Amino acid sequence: MKFSVLAAIVPEDLEQSVIDKARDLGAGGITILTGRGISNNSKKTFFGLTYEGSQSVLLMVLEKGLSLEILKAVQQLLTTDKENNSQGVVFSFPLEHLGGIDLSQLEKFERHLKETL
Repeated sequence: MKFSVLAAIVPEDLEQSVIDKARDLGAGGITILTGRGISNNSKKTFFGLTYEGSQSVLLMVLEKGLSLEILKAVQQLLTTDKENNSQGVVFSFPLEHLGGIDLSQLEKFERHLKETL
C-alpha cells in the first residue's frame, strides 16, 4: 500500500468544512496547524491597519488513491466562483517511510482500496 501526505492551506472559516469533507471520505487523523501567509495580492487595510487573515494548515496521511479523492473534494470547497478563484491551496506528496500509524486506520484504508477496485 502506498501513502501520501495531503496538505490543505485554507482560511480558518473553511477549516471545519474541509475537515468534515475529508473525514466523510475516509480520512482518519488530521493535524491542524495555524499559519499566515503572504499572497501576491495587496493586503486589505482598514483605517491604516493591515489585515492578514489567519489560515489553517491541515495535514493528513492517506492511502494514495484516497488522497487524490479527498484532494479533488477539497479543491471544490475552495473554489468560490465561476472564474475558478480559490480561497486556499491543496496538494499532496508521496510518503516514502511511515511509522506509528494506527492499525485500525490501515484496515480502513484497505477496505477503501477493496471498494474502489
